[in-house]
Amino acid sequence: MNSARESHEPVLVDEILFWLQCKPGGVYVDCTLGYAGLATRILERTAPNGMLLGIDRDAAALSESRLRLQDVLSRVHLRHANFSELKAVVADSGWSQVDGVIFDLGVSSPQLDRPERGFSFREDGPLDMRMDQREGRTAADLVRDLPESELADLIYQLGEERYSRRIARAIVQARTQRVIRTTWELAAVVERAVPASYRHGRIHCATRTFQALRISVNRELDVLEPALRDAVDLLVPGGRVCAVSFHSLEDRIVKHTFRAMANGPEASVAVLTKKPVIASEDERHHNPRSRSAKLRVVERIAKESLS
Repeated sequence: MNSARESHEPVLVDEILFWLQCKPGGVYVDCTLGYAGLATRILERTAPNGMLLGIDRDAAALSESRLRLQDVLSRVHLRHANFSELKAVVADSGWSQVDGVIFDLGVSSPQLDRPERGFSFREDGPLDMRMDQREGRTAADLVRDLPESELADLIYQLGEERYSRRIARAIVQARTQRVIRTTWELAAVVERAVPASYRHGRIHCATRTFQALRISVNRELDVLEPALRDAVDLLVPGGRVCAVSFHSLEDRIVKHTFRAMANGPEASVAVLTKKPVIASEDERHHNPRSRSAKLRVVERIAKESLS
């Protein structure tokens, strides 16, 4: 059986390495370490003395990454944290500035592939969805507790789901009969709620509802803009932030945050990617996860050019 780190293939790796301009002796932060696929390549490029700080909310991912990086652990700091804590974690590692920061947003393949994590309805599992299992509310808690109007708004806003009101109504009706505890139970409720034609679309009819619950459980959008700004603050002049997003809500935040930091007399960065970088046709073919990926990059402006 393949390990989790073999089942997860990071996206846009060559493009990130190109824009990041890794150099020997540089200091880089991977805010979403995952299974260290990208981190491994960065450490190769920055040998013999480059350093990498890897942050992840998922203890299982960090454990796998520690094994994968065991030959280069002298050049690696691994931290179980949320990237909302970026500045504190960097300071704890003994650095005041870094040469580059990477955000690879969204959920990883191993998280989706493990039924006990509750991210996917491909197999039945507890309706959990927490990236950091030390944290509080699960998706099952939201499905059980939220009023119908809040549930509908959440599914509409975070899932961009057109049938959000029908789905919320169906969830509230279903939970009066029995508690919705598993991924298959929720997917079945969604299937019954939407029109028959919608059940056979390009993506599964429960996909957007699951996305909305996952984003809400993990507060993914709440922490993104502050973390991007913190990352820029940490950069040396000429240092870069690379952010890969997988859906329009994330990409919009990245785009607007970068644009805001690049405009006006207080501009701190230059936007290097006027349009997002997308995966090549070859990558989209062999790694389907890359099809929705968008990479945006900014570079820290030297202090003297800010005046």
